[in-house]
Amino acid sequence: MSVNVMGLTKTFGAQNAVDNISFEAKEGEILGFLGPNGAGKSTTMKIATCYLPPTSGTIKVCDQDVKDNSMDVRKNIGYLPEHNPLYLDMYVHEYLHFTGSLHLKNAGEIKKQVKKMIEICGLEREQNKKIGALSKGYRQRVGLAQALLHDPKVLILDEPTTGLDPNQIIEIRNLIKSISRDKTVIFSTHIMQEVQALCDRVVIINKGIIVADATPGELMKLQSKPRIIVQFKETIDEADFKKFTGVEEVDNMGENKFKLTPNDNEDIRPKIYQYSTEKKLTLLQLTEQESQIEDIFRQLTIN
Repeated sequence: MSVNVMGLTKTFGAQNAVDNISFEAKEGEILGFLGPNGAGKSTTMKIATCYLPPTSGTIKVCDQDVKDNSMDVRKNIGYLPEHNPLYLDMYVHEYLHFTGSLHLKNAGEIKKQVKKMIEICGLEREQNKKIGALSKGYRQRVGLAQALLHDPKVLILDEPTTGLDPNQIIEIRNLIKSISRDKTVIFSTHIMQEVQALCDRVVIINKGIIVADATPGELMKLQSKPRIIVQFKETIDEADFKKFTGVEEVDNMGENKFKLTPNDNEDIRPKIYQYSTEKKLTLLQLTEQESQIEDIFRQLTIN
């Protein structure tokens, strides 16, 4: 196994930030590590990268224990933390040569790897600029380049697309996908589209405890109740839906559009159609919504 988390606990004072969790990330796998703020994601990642010691349990990276063989672990890991630490006054190529020298001793190998990472991460036109002059998207590319310089077997990315615009998110997503072919990638995110677009498997943590470990397809099956999307041309009172027998929750989506959660998987569409007929309303949409990762995530982490 590339990364094996075994009975991991990390305590700060009287609080367990991570509470006896176990999971595996296999070679060649992209693992999404999800959870609300404060769930224990970054703490777990910092332990895996040897920035924090565990209170109990351990993590093995490429069969090396983070407690007993931390230097060997670091040789096998590329890490991009949530707050990308860069020297803003350095030029891109200068910074990559500097970080390359921390891992590689041979000057020729450093030059070769820097050139390769600049190409892989799409930094050719930016390599002679100061990092402080780059957009956030390109700074993330520089962070990925430094994480990949020593050709690690495991890549750990903490919120790699936070704060990026939609175009930058797609660019970083495609970059992660391309470099993951021969590596194990663990990344945390709050963007659920990233999960569906990138992940082979998903681990969800809440209050320090693993609440799901499954493929995205398996996660979709966890939604216990279907959602009905209904939209009318006319303005209506959402309180009318709450009077329906079998409706548990009403979510007003705006523009006379509502998301309804039925009780006990009851099909309430005939009732809605009858309601629209009786009120002489123009029904624009009446569909059952497919399971959404966002709904599953909320269902598992709401408490």
